[in-house]
Amino acid sequence: MSAALEFDAVSFGYAGGGTLVLDGVGFSVPEGAFALLCGATGSGKSTLLRLAKPEIRPAGELAGTVRVFSEDVAGLSPVASAAAVGYVFQSPDAQIVCDTVWHEMAFGLENLGVPEAEMRRRVAETCNFFGMEPWFRAQTAELSGGQRQTLALAATLAMRPRLLLLDEPTSMLDPIAEKAFLGLLFRANRELGITVVVATHAPRAMAEYATCAFVVDRGEVREASVAEVALRRPLTVDKGAVHPAGSEVVSARELWYRHGRDCDWVLRGLDLRLVRGEVRALVGGNGCGKTTLLSVLAGVAKPQKGRVKNALAASQALLPQSPKAILARETVREELSEWGSGAGYGAAEVDAALEELGLADAADRHPYDLSGGQQQLLALKKLLLCRPQFLLLDEPTKGLDAAARERVARAVVAAREAGATVLLATHDMAFVEAVADRVSLMFDGDVTCTQPTAEFFADSWLYRP
Repeated sequence: MSAALEFDAVSFGYAGGGTLVLDGVGFSVPEGAFALLCGATGSGKSTLLRLAKPEIRPAGELAGTVRVFSEDVAGLSPVASAAAVGYVFQSPDAQIVCDTVWHEMAFGLENLGVPEAEMRRRVAETCNFFGMEPWFRAQTAELSGGQRQTLALAATLAMRPRLLLLDEPTSMLDPIAEKAFLGLLFRANRELGITVVVATHAPRAMAEYATCAFVVDRGEVREASVAEVALRRPLTVDKGAVHPAGSEVVSARELWYRHGRDCDWVLRGLDLRLVRGEVRALVGGNGCGKTTLLSVLAGVAKPQKGRVKNALAASQALLPQSPKAILARETVREELSEWGSGAGYGAAEVDAALEELGLADAADRHPYDLSGGQQQLLALKKLLLCRPQFLLLDEPTKGLDAAARERVARAVVAAREAGATVLLATHDMAFVEAVADRVSLMFDGDVTCTQPTAEFFADSWLYRP
């Protein structure tokens, strides 16, 4: 069987990055495969995938050859690259550029100069394949995380690539949306004959679809069995005793919120109260209002009706779904140092943070040259250095391996033990089990129930750690 993707003695290092990210890598993915690419956070999975797509190849020193369907990618024109290789980023926000779904679907085709009649047909067929017709005319800003991820995949497949590369495509999807998305990806692989390579920290969910697996470790790539990479590795974090009920510090009463006058309500008469020192998890399907609720409680968005009381507003920090929203400096060190004078920390704390994150060798690199998971850890650490009393976290473990998720869990537990109140929105049920005192299930813009964590999982048939 011919190879869809080949790496031949490939080495790569980022400018200012010190050690090589990839060192003499050699492997191939057969045409028609559904391949899993696993490895620790920052191991080089995203770098490896981007080297197969000339338009997004990272800046740095490259040796060796990358081929797609026997052609050196260095010689591919943009049109030939689009016809051969599709790429879906870890965050759809890094990929979606248009205001409406229909325009996003057509955008790539317009750039390729596809005739209008052919363009309309491709868009229609792809939207039908993904069941997108009900929200075809929607504004992209109003889509849920799952819908944005589906749109990113659909817009890529509308260009009909033969090889599809995906970077953590399910990291922001709820369990049901994840199964639906993977079902669509599997159909694209089996029914359309597209070779799929997925970089993931969640291989268990994809094991039934995968035909082969590879592990990136210390700059090298080795082949592994699907069963090996899909082994369950539970989080082992001691969160201590459940914090006793304290005084109410944050509350929402009868909140109603929508993005615009003609939009549907995202929050519908929602009530929520948090007590000092608790860790509360918000769970629920994509689009149920978790992210919006975090924004309203943080004062970023203003509700149309209802009232928010936040006694911790003077010492709060919000980690958004996209860490790039708070990464704005030229180097990793500058990111961690940015708020030092105002928050009362200095170079010693920054050096310690770099060591803790494993980024001491990457201190002079641009934050955008880090992997998505490393950016996530960097953004969280930047907030934690300020020692906020109210920490709002939106999908804090997305794109992270088990070891990095444990580091985040320990950081959350440590913040709680220092007196902070934490509200987090996540689809990572193992993380919820490890850190949360109570869980609130959101549905239809409201909080359906709130229970102690163990009780919530015992009563649920859908949500499991």
